[in-house]
Amino acid sequence: MQSGLEQVLAANQAKVMRFLRARLGDPNEAEDCLQDLWIKLRALEAGPIADPLPYLLTLARNLALDRRRSTHYRERREGAWLAVHLAASNAADDAPSAEQILIGKERLQRVRAVLDQLPERTAAIIRQYRLEGRPQKAIAQEFGISLSAVEKHLQRAYRALIEARETLDAELDDRQRPSSERETRVGKV
Repeated sequence: MQSGLEQVLAANQAKVMRFLRARLGDPNEAEDCLQDLWIKLRALEAGPIADPLPYLLTLARNLALDRRRSTHYRERREGAWLAVHLAASNAADDAPSAEQILIGKERLQRVRAVLDQLPERTAAIIRQYRLEGRPQKAIAQEFGISLSAVEKHLQRAYRALIEARETLDAELDDRQRPSSERETRVGKV
């Protein structure tokens, strides 16, 4: 058995539907909202209402507002989720590959080996200048040598590091070539 409000809605369903379409802009959303209104009326225990049609239109307007708010918040939530996951995905793309990490570790070991092979004073000067960021003048004062001598120690260290890098780059190039190309190259030498 239908309540009085349900009977008024049944009699004015086309009018309420136009009202909802005007508010929501989407006929499918309006139909969904109208179904929500029917469900709400079945659960509603209201006494007699003096003007039932304006009351129904107020209920419909409130349901339409709730639906628009819900859609708005869902879109914001999904947008935020997407932004976070895209940022994480991009960060993962920027992360070095396992091969790059291995190459970096190999280069670091090579640099350490080169620095260990340098004379003690030259190694100390390059470490203080490049790693600790100390000025050349301060290094010269600490070691009791001229600024020119500090520069010569740095040049010696740089030459050794450049040679090590060139050697490592050549080795890496050889590793990255297909094995048939390496064999051909070795056969020509």
